[in-house]
Amino acid sequence: MDIESFFEGMPFASLLGIDVTECADGHAEGRLEMTEDLSWNEDQLMAHGGVTFTLADTVGGAALVSVVDQPVPTIDMRIDYLSAGTGDLYAEADVVRCGNDVGVVDVDVYAEDDETHIADARGVYKTG
Repeated sequence: MDIESFFEGMPFASLLGIDVTECADGHAEGRLEMTEDLSWNEDQLMAHGGVTFTLADTVGGAALVSVVDQPVPTIDMRIDYLSAGTGDLYAEADVVRCGNDVGVVDVDVYAEDDETHIADARGVYKTG
C-alpha cells in the first residue's frame, strides 16, 4: 500500500489541510496550517477542538498503517486538550500495541511555533 497516496487522497484530511509528513515503522508525524476557517473564535485564531482531534486521529492512524499496511478504521479515541492551539499544529504518533484485531497508538499535538503541548490522545484502531 502506498501510504503517502492513501493519506493525500483522504478527502476530509485534505479539506482541513492535514499533511502526513513522516510515516514508517510505527511512527508518524503530520502538520496542519491553522486558518480562519478552522478557528472556533472569530476574534482570535484558535483551533476548533474537532480540528485538533482530526489531526491526532489522522496521524495516529498513519502510524498504525505503517505497521499493518492497510487502512485502519478508528474504534475509539480519547483526547485531553491541554492548551489552545493558536497557530499551526503538528502531531507525533507512536504505536503502543499492534494486535491481530486492534492496535493502540499514542499521539501528542503541539503548537508549531513554540512547541506548546496542545493535546495528548490515545487511539484504538481496527487492524483485522
